Amino acid sequence: MTNPAPLYDIEDREDIAALVEAFYKRAFADPLLGPIFIDIAKMDLAAHMPIMCDFWETVLFQTGAYRRNAFMIHLHLHQMEPLTKVHFQRWEDMWHQTVDEMFTGEKAILAKLNASRIANSIHRRLERTEDRELLQIQPRPAANPAN
Repeated sequence: MTNPAPLYDIEDREDIAALVEAFYKRAFADPLLGPIFIDIAKMDLAAHMPIMCDFWETVLFQTGAYRRNAFMIHLHLHQMEPLTKVHFQRWEDMWHQTVDEMFTGEKAILAKLNASRIANSIHRRLERTEDRELLQIQPRPAANPAN
């Protein structure tokens, strides 16, 4: 029996691509998350990979490659199918598991820490949207000059 290759830290975009691909293969097969990605988002993984690699490269290496609005994408999905705390927790748990199976070190820890922060932030903002806290500001009615 051979020992598995020793784990190393996330070092570059190639490592990020391997991590993201492994994670999404797992997520697509998951009974809770799979339908969100496949049926609701209709995600084309091959087309989505460069976007997610840009995202994680920006998060981990501050490259500035990601220039989209991750919250608005999740808000759109949430409007089609409510994304609950259970969804975000499963996503976070699966991300952590995938990172732990593939990498160890400072950037791996940062990938898990930021994933948790991002999942919690997006979930909280989606809940506030439901509570109508993020509705657009409406102009005040014009003052009545007769008063």
